[in-house]
Amino acid sequence: MLTRQIRVATHGRYLFAPASSAGPASLLVGFHGYMESAEDQMARLRSIPGVGSWRLASIQALNRFYRGRRSQDVVASWMTRQDRELAIADNQAYVAAVITEIEQASGTAPGVVFAGFSQGVAMAFRAACASTAPVLGVMALGSDVPPELEAPVLGRIPAVLLGRGLSDDLYPLAQWDADRARLLDAGVDTDGFAFDAGHEWNDTFSRRAGELLTRVRA
Repeated sequence: MLTRQIRVATHGRYLFAPASSAGPASLLVGFHGYMESAEDQMARLRSIPGVGSWRLASIQALNRFYRGRRSQDVVASWMTRQDRELAIADNQAYVAAVITEIEQASGTAPGVVFAGFSQGVAMAFRAACASTAPVLGVMALGSDVPPELEAPVLGRIPAVLLGRGLSDDLYPLAQWDADRARLLDAGVDTDGFAFDAGHEWNDTFSRRAGELLTRVRA
């Protein structure tokens, strides 16, 4: 028996919110966690102070499923270990297509910040490193920097907010420390932010995220 892969076309889903002010606006692109939806991440983005002057996009993962056997709630996952490299390439092309469509519809973004929570953290870093649009920064909470991204590639990111809840067992302290060291070694302006929380994005992190947006805005 042979195992083969085949390229097919599929449809993704994303949410978009325009900036509240007229004129060119930077773009904040969000990636949700495992068993979540674009709505979950959009709610997080909208909780950030001062975000009204940004265009917002929350991209939903391509792998959709129901939350439970008896549930009608549709959630998604970014990828599994199966055909990992192909899934990474598919996801990067997907994100690039979303940004291109947004820019065609509402103008070229002066800069982009990528924001990921949990499983979406890897997507935020990969999207930033592969982006053809100017990257302003990454905000990441609750998961590690992808292992395949080496220092020269990570060094393309000007600034990173790397958050961890103090009681987050899914993102151990040792891994967070290692990720901060990797980013600093790559020359990235890194704000390692540990705060009182578990595996969650709360108002404390949103306030810190707002500070990042203020600092990097194009």
